[in-house]
Amino acid sequence: MINLCFITATRAEYGLLKPLMALVKESVAYNLQIIATGTHLLPEFGNTYTFIEKDGFVITEKLDMLMASDSELGIAKSMGLGMIGCAEIFDRLKPDAIVILGDRYEMLAFASAANIFRIPIVHLHGGEITEGAYDDSFRHAITKLSYLHFASTEEYRNRIIQMGEEPDRVFNVGAIGIDNINSLAFLSKSELEQELGIQFKTYNYQVTFHPETLANLSSEKQFQVLLEAIDQLEDSFFVFTKANADTDGKIINLLIDKYVQENPSKAKVFASLGSLRFLSLLKVCDAIVGNSSSGIIEAPSLKVATINIGDRQKGRIQANSVVNVDTSTNEILDAIELIKTEKFRSLLSNSTNPYGQGNTSEKIMGILATIEIKKGLTKSFFNRSGFESNK
Repeated sequence: MINLCFITATRAEYGLLKPLMALVKESVAYNLQIIATGTHLLPEFGNTYTFIEKDGFVITEKLDMLMASDSELGIAKSMGLGMIGCAEIFDRLKPDAIVILGDRYEMLAFASAANIFRIPIVHLHGGEITEGAYDDSFRHAITKLSYLHFASTEEYRNRIIQMGEEPDRVFNVGAIGIDNINSLAFLSKSELEQELGIQFKTYNYQVTFHPETLANLSSEKQFQVLLEAIDQLEDSFFVFTKANADTDGKIINLLIDKYVQENPSKAKVFASLGSLRFLSLLKVCDAIVGNSSSGIIEAPSLKVATINIGDRQKGRIQANSVVNVDTSTNEILDAIELIKTEKFRSLLSNSTNPYGQGNTSEKIMGILATIEIKKGLTKSFFNRSGFESNK
């Protein structure tokens, strides 16, 4: 039996991995191991490791790696603590392979340690571009440390091959987040009002804004621009989910708490909603506002508009349901008015999601069944020019 170890550090990442973890748990070929770390273990982020347990999974190990500070120094030290801690865990669990999604700094620590232990890495969502965040470089670094690659579009698959990864180890399987959209029984508007303790208005918005870690404008000033726009909107309700544990994420969360406290009839905040409540909320909202990848990847499948602010997601393939704006109060307000128009609503209803139609978890399981996963696998650098000349 193969010990397949999933690493998860955030609520969003776990929500995406959950359907794949469920299939691995059911499989007779694998022993599912789970390492919960990062914000999962912090009360201010909702102790979201409990979501994992409530879904019926057994967490094999918990690793507390985050420093109290979210400054550059604090983040760098957290990465160091993560690498020390995961090395000890790998030595105990002896996984045959680990599964990592995306681009977080926590994942770079785990990927680095896995290479020293000669543990193959199965990587999801490589090859993507997010020019406004240091996650962009982390993602590419994890790609080069990984053995098996599951990309979300053909363009991203080609980019991974361009980085020297062999084509027979790189697969376009679509975005795994769409699996939840296809499988969940969504809550109704009235059920959401009861569960969340809110009352929807004529217009409703889900707001998630993370630090744009490579921006010249501070996170505080960026988010204040968004709050200035929100303040001008009438007959509208806003459900905030808190920012992640990137540099200056705590500043954004303090601003959210202050705004919600001062405007209880207009806004409410949650540290984490979980997949069902988050996607159900997104489905009934007029738009998702901010700079979350959910606005790029999941919202188009729900036929929900996205107002994407700034450069954090710059470079990602986007559906035509995404409206990109600068960090400007006027541009945000103009985008709000645009998505209300009949022309945009018609465009939205006919839009398609470039990240596929789902069944990604099943595709991944099918591919894993054909590939031998064992310690000490070696890679060769693939010459892209030869690949192109043979097309």
